[in-house]
Amino acid sequence: MPRREGIYSSLLSTWRTQLGAHGTAGLTTKKPGRKPNLTEAERRNVELTKRNAELERKLHVAHVLIAFQKKAHEVLGLVLPESGGES
Repeated sequence: MPRREGIYSSLLSTWRTQLGAHGTAGLTTKKPGRKPNLTEAERRNVELTKRNAELERKLHVAHVLIAFQKKAHEVLGLVLPESGGES
């Protein structure tokens, strides 16, 4: 029956390998061929999107570190200097 349907053991083995390596995303079909060339504006958009994501990640890390420093000052009973620019 599997051969009548065109499903061979090698195909099942390939699917299992893809599932194990990449999860369900590995089983999605991929469009064959080369990736389309991007225009200059599209390349710039991709570059800026990546840079924005990296800067947002760094900002999140900075906020976490600042919160950690505030907690450390509270626990240790130290007085934080006042800053006029913080809201």
